Amino acid sequence: MKKGHQVTMKEIAKKLGVSVSTISRALKDSPELHPDTKKRIVEMAKEMNYQPNLLAQSLRISRTNTLGVIVPEITSHFFASCISGIQDHANKRGYNVMICQSNETLELEKANIRTLVASQVDGLLISLSRETNQYDHLLDLYNREIPFLLFDRVNEDIPVSRVTFNDEGGAYEVTKYLIKTGCKRVMYVSGPEDLYISKKRKEGYLHALSEFGITADPALVKISDLTTEGNIKVAQEIADMENRPDGVFCMIDPVAIDILTSWKAMGIKVPTDMALAGFTNNPTAAVVEPPLTTVAQPGYEMGKLAVTHLLDQLDGQASDDPISIVLETTLVPRQSTKALQ
Repeated sequence: MKKGHQVTMKEIAKKLGVSVSTISRALKDSPELHPDTKKRIVEMAKEMNYQPNLLAQSLRISRTNTLGVIVPEITSHFFASCISGIQDHANKRGYNVMICQSNETLELEKANIRTLVASQVDGLLISLSRETNQYDHLLDLYNREIPFLLFDRVNEDIPVSRVTFNDEGGAYEVTKYLIKTGCKRVMYVSGPEDLYISKKRKEGYLHALSEFGITADPALVKISDLTTEGNIKVAQEIADMENRPDGVFCMIDPVAIDILTSWKAMGIKVPTDMALAGFTNNPTAAVVEPPLTTVAQPGYEMGKLAVTHLLDQLDGQASDDPISIVLETTLVPRQSTKALQ
């Protein structure tokens, strides 16, 4: 143990293989626990030199009834829907919400966390930026016993609850649809490789290829930085390929829409020359020409489930042990892909 390190209940729980809530009850001498269990926990706490985090306890007792929310960008329709679900259901339970955006940068994400913690929010709901590829700031929150939950863009190594979509399943379904409508060379346009959703959607894409006996071709995976400029660059790279794909699945709708706009300016016809599909079901996807085949993910429902679980943890109605909540997605076929025969 490092000098000056303050042992947490989570560390005791990990050592003994029990839940944090069990540790908490034992240290409060709860009559619900067996005396032998309490004795074992108290002895381990003494052995590890556990000292109660008085600041964290005082903050839990003197609630501000305020939650902090950090999203990559507020202007995104998807994240705006998540925020609506969070705010509506937080308000119903007597909580206010402070909203910050990281503008897709790691440094601003860290600054947002510092600001919200200094404002003494009771808990945080965080969706990671596209730049987030190291997680010390999240581990610091965890070690300080500050309640938080991750949603949509998460990291599986942080031992907190998370709310995600079945990203792999949704990507599998849209890739399968492209193949079943006649595509033989399907490309996946990913976001930064460190992003959870980039990895999971690629897994779904590869699963569909494998199921149809199609060998994965590294040349048919492109990576965009998710900026408009980056998306246009990828559109040009695809157009310049000697052996173009006949179908392209983009990790999110904004990438697909930027590519569609670029291709139209080049005279490339969708879906005649290349079929195109996205993931998110942004409102714009239904009104571009041709309308974009995509995968619908209910942002409002994600926000509702995320805030409900965090508040249940804060109010002692749910265990502090991390859980994974996974929402299903729905394929939305439109005219940017050929119809099933």
